[in-house]
Parts: sequence; structure tokens; C-alpha cells
Amino acid sequence: MSQPTLARRSVDDGVAQQLTAHGISPLFARLYAARGLSDASDASFKLSLLPSPASMKGMDLVCARLLSAIDAKQKILIVADYDADGATACSVALRGLRLFGARVDFIVPNRFEFGYGLTPEIVELAAKESPDVIVTVDNGIASVDGVARARALGIDVVVTDHHLPGDTLPDTPTIVNPNQRGCPFPSKAMAGVGVMFYVLLSLRTLLRERGDFTANTQPDLNQLLDLVALGTVADVVPLDALNRRLVEAGLRRIREGRAQVGVKALFDITKRDPNKATAYDFGFMLGPRINAAGRLDDISLGIECLTTDDAHRAADIATQLDQLNRERRSIEAGMRDEADVMISAEITAEQRSIVVMDQTWHQGVVGIVAGRLRETYHRPTIVFAPGEGTELKGSGRSIPGFHMRDALDLVSKREPHLMRKFGGHAMAAGLTITNANFGPFVRAFEQIATELLTPAMLEQRVESDGSFSMTDFDFETAEALHQHVWGQAFPPPLFDDEFTVVESRIVAFKHTKLRLKREGRMFDAIRFGCTDPPPQPMRAAYKINLSEYNGSQRLELIVERWWAA
Repeated sequence: MSQPTLARRSVDDGVAQQLTAHGISPLFARLYAARGLSDASDASFKLSLLPSPASMKGMDLVCARLLSAIDAKQKILIVADYDADGATACSVALRGLRLFGARVDFIVPNRFEFGYGLTPEIVELAAKESPDVIVTVDNGIASVDGVARARALGIDVVVTDHHLPGDTLPDTPTIVNPNQRGCPFPSKAMAGVGVMFYVLLSLRTLLRERGDFTANTQPDLNQLLDLVALGTVADVVPLDALNRRLVEAGLRRIREGRAQVGVKALFDITKRDPNKATAYDFGFMLGPRINAAGRLDDISLGIECLTTDDAHRAADIATQLDQLNRERRSIEAGMRDEADVMISAEITAEQRSIVVMDQTWHQGVVGIVAGRLRETYHRPTIVFAPGEGTELKGSGRSIPGFHMRDALDLVSKREPHLMRKFGGHAMAAGLTITNANFGPFVRAFEQIATELLTPAMLEQRVESDGSFSMTDFDFETAEALHQHVWGQAFPPPLFDDEFTVVESRIVAFKHTKLRLKREGRMFDAIRFGCTDPPPQPMRAAYKINLSEYNGSQRLELIVERWWAA
């Protein structure tokens, strides 16, 4: 692939000045303005600014049904998705509903045996537990047949989800999903765990209003915010103002030593310092270990880690999750290498999409491999692996400007026979096809991609926040950048400047350690995963990093890319 081009994010200077006038530092005002933030209140992390749960369509009916179940001591059964969002949403539901006195348990059916969502087969399995109410978390909005089967068995279904709905909704009056049609809730970016947390907030209000407790005696739902933050970041949903507030509140609790014991155990096993927790820890350390359970084994292991109050048990589970993650990485590396060989032999400059499959691949890892290939080739990518019988299970990852779920919807409308089922959102989706339809699907998806993607959209670009002022290069600024909430659709700051390379050497056989000079000042720097000789002089796109070694902190630059100056 060709070297990506460097592009600086555009900044509305007027907006930046307005933000500065509200007390925001010039550096952060510039960063916020470049990320589309124009209202100073959106830079605030006050939880009091969260939109009201009552504004979510269907919330009143959902809470009324849950309240009646609590009052009548009816059994509530949570049916969760098998990723980190599903695991945290299930854990939040279990912990929160138990605080309200509910009889509640959960099942997470094996993904390889039962597939995704509340299927009729999962309902049959759930029915053996004799629930009065099934509550879906992080799934259910597409489960038309499953909900119908549950109701035929006399089981009510409460759907809590955030995925995009199809043309037909499940036949139940109790649905909360900010993305369902007609929902006035201002944020459409919530993860499944955020939706469940909002259900608990609304349910607590109902209980307080009828006198079950006062504002002083009500259960403290803030104790669940570390789980909400973890699931939100791990699900890679856009970090809009609402999600940033939830994530910041969860990080703050962890830094203050008030995390769930399972979250603490995951920090321990990854050798990360919870006192300096960041969103990076959720996305790249804790989240993958919970996901590994759902990808290779059983996500209920991750749920137990997040719901146990036994520190020894949590540590034991965290060790198991870490081992599963090591296995996942090994499987992923092999699949990715094989996919790279396939793609490099076939890809052309005109090709708009990537769809690959191998009969030996593991369906639990297709999503991660799709994401890695998308990063390398900057094309919408779908990776398939064998499912049951003649089925192929696929997972897709997209690039900005190409809505993956809508693209699959177009395929289904043009050639309804190609996919057995599909679902997802803009940047990620899952689907099932048959072996026989693989070739026709590849051609149909490529046709959609050809129609929707322009050459400019397929150009790889490194987006920078421009030059970093030498006056800002200090520990205080580095700490502020480090602790801030960055993530999907609110990317961490990346700066670019011209440097003289004073020294360059390879470390650990795969990284380049550098000494750089700019405006008479020396900088320690490193570029990970690259052993190419750096250009001289060099324009580097870099992050400011605050590292710690032998108890002392130091500033360094993490070089993401370099070009000849």
C-alpha cells in the first residue's frame, strides 16, 4: 500500500476563541473545535448535564413492566450478547436490578451453537429457567421471531438495545433503543451498556417517586459507572458528549480506587495502573480480554468476573481471560497472515472492498481480523469463517463515509437470496451466508462499494492537529492530554512537526528508538513496529506521551508516521 498522506484537521478559529472565552485552554479549545465541539458545555463532564432517561421512547412502558416484576417477585432473565458491551450490560443489569430487590439471573447462549440475538432456539433454552420476563441487553431489536416465540410461550420480553432496527420491530410494547424510529433521545451513539444503565436510572426514579426510598437512601447507581465506561469504549461507539461523560465518570471512580473487584483484577493481570486509568485501558487491555471469552469460549466467564465480589475469584477469572486472549491473538495472527497473502495476490487499485474466507478460520475472530485488514488496506472489509453446516459467518468493518449495515441492506434488497441474516451499524456488522453464495456475495458487495465510494474516500490519510507549541511541552499538559477521554469519533491528539534526527537505533528487533531535535530542543521518541530508516530531516506525526521508568516520569514522543521533510 502507498504511504498515507498527511492532512491537518480544520479548525474554526471563531469557535476556538469562544471556547477559550469560557475558560478552556487555547490548546484544548483548538482540539475541541477540530473535533466538531462548539458548545463549551459539551466539554464539561458533569453528570447533571446528561439528558433525561424519560426522553427515551418506550422507557415508561419498560420501567412499568420491570417494576411490576419486582413487586410480584417474578423471575427476570437477562439474555446478553457475547461481547464486552453485552457482558458489561448484563453485569450492570444484574447488579442494578438486584439493588432494587429483583429476582434476576442471566443466560448467554453459546454463540457458535445459537447465533446472535434472541433467536427462537435461545427462547426455548431460556424457557427451561421458567422466567416471567426476558430482558435483552445489547441485542433484541432484530429478534422478531424470537420475541414471537417467547410471547407464544407466555413470556414477556423487554428489549434494551442500541443497534439499528430493521424494517420490522419485534412485537412487544417494551422496547428502549435510542436508534428506533421516533425516539427523541438526543444521543444516538450509546452502547448497549449505556442503554441498560439509563433503564436503571429511570426505574430508580419511579421507585423513589412512589416512596420506596428517598434521595438519601436510594441505591447508588454510580457504583456501576466503571462497567458502563468499560463497555462503552470496548464497543467502539462514537464518544459524543453523553458517552464522554459516562466514560470520564467511570475512569474517575477507578482512579479513586472504587472499581469493581473484577475490573481491578483485569488491571492487575494486564499490569496497568488503575490510579492512572485511561480509555486506552478499556479499549486495548481490559475489553479484549473480556471479548476473548465470547470469541473462543463462553462470555459468562467475563460476566462472572464483573459481577463477583470475591477478589480471589476475580483474580482467578482474570487469569483465565488473559490466557484466552493469548490464544485469540495467536489465532488472529495466523488468520491475518493468510488473509494478507490472499489479498496481496488479488487486490487491484480499482478494487473498492475486501471480502475473504477460508474453511480453516475461526468464526470467533473474524471481526478482529476484519478490523486489522481494514486498517492496512483502507477498504470496507468482511471476513468469513465456517459456521454450522454449509453456513459462513461473516463480520465486517468499515471506513468513514461507508455505512456497513446500510450497504448490506442494499445487497439484501437487490439480491434477497444472498444473506440469511445481517445486522449492525455504520462501522461494523455481522452476517450469515451459505458457502454457495460466497462468490455472488463478493460481487454484489463490491458493486455496492463501487457505487458508494469515491477515490478520495479510499485515500489513506493521517489527520493531524497541526504543530505542537513548544511552550505547551511540559508534564502538566502531557498529563491533561493523557487523562482526557479520547476514542471513536473523538480521536486522541496527533501533532506534526519537522525534526532533525540526531540518533536512531532498533530496539527489541522491531521498534525504532530516536533522538530528535526541534528549535534547539532535544526529544526522546519511539516508533513502534517499524525498522525502516527514518528520513533526514523528517516530518513526523506524533503523540505526546508521559511514560514512567524506575519510578520517574519522562516526556517522549510516540511517532505514528514519518515523511521526508
